[in-house]
Amino acid sequence: MPVTNNNNASQAKKGPNVQKGPGTKSTKAPSKKKDEDEAVDMGDGLDEWSPGKLLKPADQLELTEAELKEEITRVLTANNPHAPQNIVRYSFKDRSYKAISVVDQLAIHFVLEGSLLHQDSDEARRWRVKEGLAEENKTSETGEESDEDHAETVATPVEDGGEVEEAGEDDRPDSTVSKTDKEELKLKNQFNFSERASQTLNNPFRERRCQTEPPPRSNFSSTANQWEIYDAYLEELQRQEKNKEKQKAPQLKKDGEKMKRKVMLMETQSDDISRVGKASKIFERMVNQNTFDDIAQDFKYFEDASDEFRDQEGTLLPLWKFQYDKAKRLSVTALCWNNKYQDLFAVGMGSYDFTKQGHGMLIFYSMKNSAFPEYIYPTTSGILCLDIHEQHSYLVAVGFYDGCVAVYNLKVEGVEPVYKSTAKTGKHTDPVWQVRWQSDDMDNNHNFYSVSSDGRVVSWTLVKNELIFTDIIRLSVNGAMSEGSDGAQLPSIACGTSFDFHKQIDYLFLVGTEEGKIHKCSKTYSSQVLETYDAHTMAVDAVKWNHFHPKVFLSCSSDWTVKIWDHTINSPMFTVDLSAGVGDVAWSPYSSTVFAAVTTAGIVHVFDLSINKYEAICQQPVVAKKKTKLTQIDFNPIYPVIIVGDDRGHVTSLKLSPNLRKKPKSKKGQDLPKGPEVEVAKMEKLLSLLREPEKIPV
Repeated sequence: MPVTNNNNASQAKKGPNVQKGPGTKSTKAPSKKKDEDEAVDMGDGLDEWSPGKLLKPADQLELTEAELKEEITRVLTANNPHAPQNIVRYSFKDRSYKAISVVDQLAIHFVLEGSLLHQDSDEARRWRVKEGLAEENKTSETGEESDEDHAETVATPVEDGGEVEEAGEDDRPDSTVSKTDKEELKLKNQFNFSERASQTLNNPFRERRCQTEPPPRSNFSSTANQWEIYDAYLEELQRQEKNKEKQKAPQLKKDGEKMKRKVMLMETQSDDISRVGKASKIFERMVNQNTFDDIAQDFKYFEDASDEFRDQEGTLLPLWKFQYDKAKRLSVTALCWNNKYQDLFAVGMGSYDFTKQGHGMLIFYSMKNSAFPEYIYPTTSGILCLDIHEQHSYLVAVGFYDGCVAVYNLKVEGVEPVYKSTAKTGKHTDPVWQVRWQSDDMDNNHNFYSVSSDGRVVSWTLVKNELIFTDIIRLSVNGAMSEGSDGAQLPSIACGTSFDFHKQIDYLFLVGTEEGKIHKCSKTYSSQVLETYDAHTMAVDAVKWNHFHPKVFLSCSSDWTVKIWDHTINSPMFTVDLSAGVGDVAWSPYSSTVFAAVTTAGIVHVFDLSINKYEAICQQPVVAKKKTKLTQIDFNPIYPVIIVGDDRGHVTSLKLSPNLRKKPKSKKGQDLPKGPEVEVAKMEKLLSLLREPEKIPV
């Protein structure tokens, strides 16, 4: 009995490979028949998929031979049609959401995670060691089991030899079962088309979100009661009644209130604009310099190459044109460069038509921005002259048509002058034609001089908050007397129109009059003039001392002439007729023999006495319209640029060509001396040719 139990246990453990009981034969035979039938059926199905037979769907489209031979080209791209095109992400730099231009076009269809390891890697060695231990344990267990099985098989008797034969038939490779297994492997046909379906992994959708700080919120609530509505109606009625009372008030009060409102609006607007004023000015300059870049390049680098073929003549190259819309109807009555900031110049606006006098304007322009003025000071009376202090470039002295003089400080905000003369403080009774700053007095107070048609030359001193005047001289016509109210003989007054102070001798100055005479005066002698020159037949428009030679000065007049004088001689050294009224003249700051003049015909004349004593080396019209008259001219102290003003409120800047600022050529191996002494010698050489030879005593 114990042996029989062991056999049953071994049969349960080993399964079908062990000898079976007598009942198992009947179940094995039908299964073998079923497999053979299935093999025969599958062999019949293969005939349908054989290459000789083609299956044609019922709804297949029938094509002609030409359509079948037609080649259809398909272009495959790597773009993913399902890729989103509207992805936005938050940019912390710009603080806004921005669309992403680069979209990921990769689509993953199949992913297989492999377990291959390199045989020389550390991980492979650890895996081998681990697998070796597992195999040893397994072999030890299988060895024990095989011993037990061998013992059981020996102890178990063979009851039926048929089963052994049956088992042998199963183990033989040439049995019918193994043949059917091999035929089943041949069913895989990779050449005939068969529809197959496979399921791939879909890419997971991802959502990205960003949380921002919500905008601040505030809750407001109020109740509207009957009495609150009633109070609101009462306030509205009171406001309407006040408006009716204001409308009934006099027109003067209404105008005053309008002015106050305008002032308040201007103040509030100026407060808002002042915050970005500096930045907007810089930005405006950048825009204008980009817009007029070609003019800036000409100003800096252009030199007229055609001067080499013109012998001694030159040209003027137009640069920037300065104009202000609110000053179109005014004439340019004064021009002055700033000595500290060489790109800045002041323009005085007024009118020479004395039947149409009105307001004026003081404007500062910069060559860095020709589109709009840097400073604007509107005035109630027309400006006829101005001058900028040489050391303190923010102080500007101005003379008006109504006889007042004023001083503007560019550092002080506002449009009103810091100093202004009145009738109590000795203002002129006629238009002020010229003002000039002088060196400070003994108490270090700033002072300037003015000349007017009332015949007075006045010194003005800036003391604290007021102007203190001192009459230097009263001009009179020599020999002409007029009777006073009591019958006394009074000298008739000469009307001063221009004056200029000597560059080296501080006390010496010249005054031009409406009678066409020029008086040489001194600050120390207030009773009489030192000398009088019969210069012109009409009013002297300008008189200018030479920058280099101490004896030479220049004058111009509406009698069409420009004259050059030696103040030690009563007659002019040179006289030039320009065939039109001369508005202004100016000496050049770089040469003692070069000067320029403007005429009412709109032409600029440039002379160089060392080259040609009789004709101008440049005559060029610079106005667009024929009726436009040129009124003022001035040389830049550093750059080869002049500015001219006309009676339409326009200022034009012009660049001198190389022939107009030519320096004498040095001979080989000889260095020419430089400095003001050379310019003095050049002018002295010209004057020596014109002076009468001195009588040599015998």
